[in-house]
Amino acid sequence: MTMTTPPGDADRVKLAPAAALFRSLGDPARLVIVRRLALGEARVMDLVEQLGLAQSTVSKHLACLRECGLVDSRPVGRASVFTLTQPSLIGLLAAAETVLAATGDAVALCPTYGAPGGVDE
Repeated sequence: MTMTTPPGDADRVKLAPAAALFRSLGDPARLVIVRRLALGEARVMDLVEQLGLAQSTVSKHLACLRECGLVDSRPVGRASVFTLTQPSLIGLLAAAETVLAATGDAVALCPTYGAPGGVDE
């Protein structure tokens, strides 16, 4: 007996990688790192100074982005220089900004995914 997957389940399976991509970008610190790397390569120290994040935070989020295949690094002396592996992320972020501009505060006020206290927090 062969089991078939209902159409809705098949769609969820097909969209699982896209959902994982969006979850990988779902942290503001990772987004700011990706946005900065869209301008060009950077060392952890550069990101710490430019973004005002703790070194441990930057390192943790770079590791996540690397595991997702979104950034890569190469050694330069004793440091590692990070780059985006997927330049199309720049277009994805631009499209997200367009959607956010069109929806106004709706996403920020969403009870499930918005900021805990709304846009003012």
